[in-house]
Amino acid sequence: MKTYPTLELGLDTESARRLREIATEVGAFLTGEFTLTSGKKSNYYIDGKRITLSPEGAYWVGKAIFDELAGIDVDAVGGVATGAYPMVTAVAVISYLEGKPLPVFIVREVAKEHGTMRKIEGHLKEGSRVAILEDVLTTGGSVIKAVEAVAAMSCKVVRVIALVDRSEGGSDRLKKEGYDFTAILRVSH
Repeated sequence: MKTYPTLELGLDTESARRLREIATEVGAFLTGEFTLTSGKKSNYYIDGKRITLSPEGAYWVGKAIFDELAGIDVDAVGGVATGAYPMVTAVAVISYLEGKPLPVFIVREVAKEHGTMRKIEGHLKEGSRVAILEDVLTTGGSVIKAVEAVAAMSCKVVRVIALVDRSEGGSDRLKKEGYDFTAILRVSH
C-alpha cells in the first residue's frame, strides 16, 4: 500500500488553518502519477490554483500574506507565472481593504514578444523592496528566475512566501541563498 505525505501548517495562524481545510474541500491534494514543473516524478500533486482560484481561498491567501508582511518594509508584492497571479491579486485587494495598499506585479516566464515586451508587468519601481510569491514550491527554480528578474531592476527581495512548500529542497535552497522564506502550508513526508 502506497503512503502519501500530509499537508501541515507552515504558519500557526487562523488563515493557514483555514487554507489547509480549504485545500481538502476543493480537492487540491491529488494522488496518482504526476510530472512536476521541475521534471521530477511524484505520486502526489498539490493544485494550488484550486485553492487560490476559489473565492474563500483567495480571501484567506491574501489575508495570510498581507498579515505576514505587516511588520516588514515592503514596497511591492510580485509573483511567479502563473501560479502566483491570483495570489498577488488577493494581496492587492486585502491590502486596499485594510487601508494599506500594496502595489503588485507579475513576472512572466519569458518577456512578451509584442506590445511593451516586458518580462515584469504591473507596478514595480526600480529600487523597490519586494516580496515574491509562489503557489507551490518544489525546487525553487521558478522563484530564483523571478528573483533574478527583479534584481535586474535593482530591487531587493526581502521575503519569499509560498502557499505550499513541498519540502523537496526548494525552501532549503532559498534559505541557503540568503532569502527570508515562509510557507503558509507545507508537505510532511
